[in-house]
Amino acid sequence: MHRESTLTDINAVTLAGVTLHADLSGALYWEEQRLLAVSDLHLEKGSSFAMRGTLLPPYDTIATLGRLGAVIARHDPCTVIALGDSFHDRNAHERLSQPNRDVLSALQLRRDWIWISGNHDPALPSNLGGVVAQDVAIGPIVFRHEPTGAAGEIAGHLHPKARVSTRGRSMERRCFASDGARAIMPAFGAYTGGLNIRAAAFARIFQTLGFVAHVLGDRRLHAIAASRCH
Repeated sequence: MHRESTLTDINAVTLAGVTLHADLSGALYWEEQRLLAVSDLHLEKGSSFAMRGTLLPPYDTIATLGRLGAVIARHDPCTVIALGDSFHDRNAHERLSQPNRDVLSALQLRRDWIWISGNHDPALPSNLGGVVAQDVAIGPIVFRHEPTGAAGEIAGHLHPKARVSTRGRSMERRCFASDGARAIMPAFGAYTGGLNIRAAAFARIFQTLGFVAHVLGDRRLHAIAASRCH
């Protein structure tokens, strides 16, 4: 049975005439299509860093899959699209432990699952479950990894974060960046960093500061004009 999201978990974002729900986890849910999108999982980032001599607690993959499992349970989608950089490097999928593979397989059960290729994982194998694509178009919406600025586009890659001031202090949080014609999703992975939305990369996509940062708060999302962020 389809599970309704609570109002504390979602915030409506309208894109190309389509209403989507921005989840506090950093996922987007398209209720009409029963479609869930997540971006930049960067699975096995910890093991990638360890191979290069930087030791991080090796729990990022299970933490990310746990968060993914929670948002899937919340919305019960028929389709899941992972918008690229799902794995931190070209060989990261080979380092998945069997328990983590089992978790991933359970999440995919009875769902259409689409892996979109990213710059970190451009050649995903076919044995991960689901299908691999460069982009996916559904009605007026196109899902891809790297944003081009096209109308109707939902992309990832840039890991948007917004710095805002409140109650005399400044904080930086992950956010969705959208101007109503296109949107860039926050990174979902446990070890992913972020890029400030005032960076030049966002200016190339949105052209002006006339876009909104849907900032992930502790209990709800906060829609803040990009011009008010710093």
